[in-house]
Amino acid sequence: MFKVKHDNKADAIYILLSDKPYSYGKELDEERRVDYDANGVPVGVELLCVSAGVITDNLPHRAEIEKILGDKGIKVFA
Repeated sequence: MFKVKHDNKADAIYILLSDKPYSYGKELDEERRVDYDANGVPVGVELLCVSAGVITDNLPHRAEIEKILGDKGIKVFA
């Protein structure tokens, strides 16, 4: 089960995919970032401006993330 931190004030959501330590992150675009462990395994996803909806292309665990976003009432653009 992923851990979710939703900050309405910041209009952001962070989805923790793993308890493995963070090593580095990659920006997919201005509103989406994926964090990785030292072996290149995704450990977290940061999404900004979520009130406008989220593009889920190229996100790890896409189906699970889309469900989390839907449960939070956040629109998903596939």
